[in-house]
Amino acid sequence: MNNLINLYKEILRIRSIENKISYEYPKGEMRCPVHLSTGQEATPVGICKNLKNTDLIVSAHRSHAHYLAKGGNLKKMISELYGKITGCAKGKGGSMHLIDIKAGIIAAVPIVGSTIPIGTGLAWANKLKKNNKIVVIFFGDAATEEGVFQESLDFASLHKLKILFVCENNFYSVYSSLNPRQSKKRDIIKLSKSLGINSYRIDGNDVIKVFNNSKKIIKNIRQNKGPALVLLDTYRWLEHCGPNNDDNLNYRSKKEIKY
Repeated sequence: MNNLINLYKEILRIRSIENKISYEYPKGEMRCPVHLSTGQEATPVGICKNLKNTDLIVSAHRSHAHYLAKGGNLKKMISELYGKITGCAKGKGGSMHLIDIKAGIIAAVPIVGSTIPIGTGLAWANKLKKNNKIVVIFFGDAATEEGVFQESLDFASLHKLKILFVCENNFYSVYSSLNPRQSKKRDIIKLSKSLGINSYRIDGNDVIKVFNNSKKIIKNIRQNKGPALVLLDTYRWLEHCGPNNDDNLNYRSKKEIKY
């Protein structure tokens, strides 16, 4: 029961912070773009609750929830959005470049797919150092279209690196759905498995399923049973970049949004 309450509290905390950012952003004092995680909080919360403080994560442009779920300093994050020297990246990076080394948050990098080889390199370094740290790499469905996705999975599999690849599939890359971007025959799970990666599909909106399944998967990785990938189906509620709804653009059907 305590686990359930803590999971709920963490989701609520992240949602409340993001709502406050949405409220303050139009005032024009945050001079960086913001990609909010509203609707996608269950994924980072369910996974990060199974990580140790010494484990490492890397994130992409939609990084707020990952940063907060892993224990990143809230005040430093908000200061970063305002471009202050007290920010987690000294005010030089903004929303898409969050970092907190003490909490194991190594980087947030906005270039699509770039987190995947960076995280793989971290895991390779961990192996050379012979420590037991796990690296979790968060990325979106569009990142799997980059060449570094297959290259990194192949390298991780070959060297049995302690990595959890986390694909948050919110079904959109900016305004483009999966249909114009990927063949209907393309299957991320099958692709991952073909490279020797233990692969699983989970409902990314169900924090209990994310927590329970990732607990077993992370345990296996830590026991040197090889890297793994989880594909988590989720959905962003707001526009790709910014604090508003963009339902008026009609790139998502009203039926889909309602569902």
